[in-house]
Amino acid sequence: MPKVKPQPVTSVSTGNGTIALDTLATENDAVKVVLFNDNSWRYIRVRSAEDWEVDTYAKHWDTIKLFPYEDVKLADLPESVVIELVDSLKGYHYPIKGTVRSKFGPRGRRRHRGVDIPLKTGDPIYATFSGKVRISTYNKGGYGNLVVIRHDNGLETWHGHLDQSFVKPNDTVYAGQIIGLGGNTGRSTGPHLHYEIRYFGQTFDPERLVNFENGNLRRETFLLKKDYFDIHSRAGVQDFEDEILGDEEIEEQKKKEEAAKKVYHKIRSGDTLGGLAVKYGTTVTAICRLNGISSKTTLRIGRSLRVR
Repeated sequence: MPKVKPQPVTSVSTGNGTIALDTLATENDAVKVVLFNDNSWRYIRVRSAEDWEVDTYAKHWDTIKLFPYEDVKLADLPESVVIELVDSLKGYHYPIKGTVRSKFGPRGRRRHRGVDIPLKTGDPIYATFSGKVRISTYNKGGYGNLVVIRHDNGLETWHGHLDQSFVKPNDTVYAGQIIGLGGNTGRSTGPHLHYEIRYFGQTFDPERLVNFENGNLRRETFLLKKDYFDIHSRAGVQDFEDEILGDEEIEEQKKKEEAAKKVYHKIRSGDTLGGLAVKYGTTVTAICRLNGISSKTTLRIGRSLRVR
């Protein structure tokens, strides 16, 4: 099958000059529709406490330590992993638009683990994806005012040299939300945004995902390969297979990962939803959601329920 070039994803509305007028319920309690005064609307996922109990936010979550993945070695990571970047509920917004002045890669004897985009002090900086703020502090190691956001897909975005931060640790943020203002704090030779994307603490070139010139996301789904963590691995120099990903390759990888994650339990006498939730470290609500049942559903002996 011929390879299909991934289609770019444009940013959600920045919200500049727009005001949320109303919120409408949907058939799904976890999803709302927000109406704006410019006749636009967006689906918004309503966060619950259970959303933050998943491994992405429960493990290696530290609002003080900058690098919480010390026990995760590069060798422990898979050779490749499919990263779902956007869908109907998970939007995208560029952090800032502009020309990349300093790219990901070696910088003399040092390693530049992100990209630098010049700006004017006070320019708004946006959350790239929805997620939760892990770090919002002044960093003496060179980042200056730094905001780190962890996202549902396991990625973290780092925003350095900010003039101001508008968020604090454990805040929920949405794609397109202004998280701070660009500046010149820390080890900086002029106003710019230092922007990094990390996966389990490992950095890769943000230009693999974001076209900073036009603000578009390069693809909806990204096949992240371990090779990309090499400081010499830049966007634009990877081979054809990396740049033009076929649907079959991604779908096959996704199926393998989903199959590996799924856990089933065959109902035995005495089993209850509450007991299964405790046994498998999940919640009754989550089990019901996975199986399309309610908490009042009678459990039939011999039936297999998906519990993870």
